Amino acid sequence: MFKNIAKGIQAYFGALGLISKLKLWKYFAIPMAISLFTAIVIGLSAYGLSDNLGFYISKIWVWDWGKETFTTISNVIGGLTIIVLGLILYKHIIMALSAPFMSPVSEKIEAYLLNIEEHSHRNTSFKEQLWRGIRINLRNLCMELLLTIPILLISFIPVIGFLSSIILFLVQAYYAGFGNMDYTLERHFKYGESLRFVRKNRGVAIGNGIVFMLFLLIPVLGVILVLPFSVTAASKETVSILKANNHISSNA
Repeated sequence: MFKNIAKGIQAYFGALGLISKLKLWKYFAIPMAISLFTAIVIGLSAYGLSDNLGFYISKIWVWDWGKETFTTISNVIGGLTIIVLGLILYKHIIMALSAPFMSPVSEKIEAYLLNIEEHSHRNTSFKEQLWRGIRINLRNLCMELLLTIPILLISFIPVIGFLSSIILFLVQAYYAGFGNMDYTLERHFKYGESLRFVRKNRGVAIGNGIVFMLFLLIPVLGVILVLPFSVTAASKETVSILKANNHISSNA
């Protein structure tokens, strides 16, 4: 597991050079715009909703003593919850809507790494790629929410709460890496086969997603550059795994 996580992280090295060499920046223009716009909308919504959620949480405390302290804590809890849910929504929205633009990018990276001009794959249209992206990310969104809600509740338990924060980060990382890997898998596997492939290589998905999540900590620039780097890194490592398992072959 840890070895595969390291592979997912290491795949980011050389990503910038590969993007420039293959002249891929033009393909990222729309996804970067989608990412920035989505981040702004979700950020503003989170800012406006955090106090409202905190207000409703504070209603749980019916006593007068300690009311002010609990209200403050409630606002913190509300803000944290909104931020976590906002990150989850942001991640899946940009991945779903960017699917038709990211698939050609991963295909060009694959062709370059395999040293071939053309290769056989399932022919999919813009509409089909968009639907695939929506389907995968809607499924992952539901799964991630099912895992996140109990983790958030556990996070308020002393001592265990610290561990739950790490688990929550890794869960978010896994589903981020999942989405990035599927841009390549879309050409080779059907929906169910892709799910099994990522589960088998979950360490790589987590490694890719860890850097994805860290990118989001960089103000403004992070949400602009996160897709170009994470998709390139995921494509590199996914192609490597597919080749190692004889799912694809090269002319090298």
